[in-house]
Amino acid sequence: QLPLVESGGGLVQPGESLRLSCTAFGFTLGDYTVAWFRQGPGKARQGVSCISSTGYYVRYVASVQGRFTASRDNAKNAVHLQMNDLRPEDQAVYFCAVNQVTICSLLEDDYDSWGQGTQVTVST
Repeated sequence: QLPLVESGGGLVQPGESLRLSCTAFGFTLGDYTVAWFRQGPGKARQGVSCISSTGYYVRYVASVQGRFTASRDNAKNAVHLQMNDLRPEDQAVYFCAVNQVTICSLLEDDYDSWGQGTQVTVST
């Protein structure tokens, strides 16, 4: 299990934005594919976005396409998820995960190291 820490969650109103960060400690995040998953109340964990180690391949689940943007910040050994136009259905705990096997996957079973998660609450 590689050390990953998510940050940037919080409480926002619908239509507002948040930027999540996934920071790696003790290893180079740029060597890994990084994915974001989320788990809402009473729901299964869902793949939201992934970005390949080079940043060339980026994928999004359809429900966030056009609103969320994943990016790499190699200087900070981090990956960010910019989330715009947040909706109540985006409310969840967001996790980042890494692997070195797949280029970019939204399948939970493809990832073997996970962070602890950060809560995103979207409410009026």
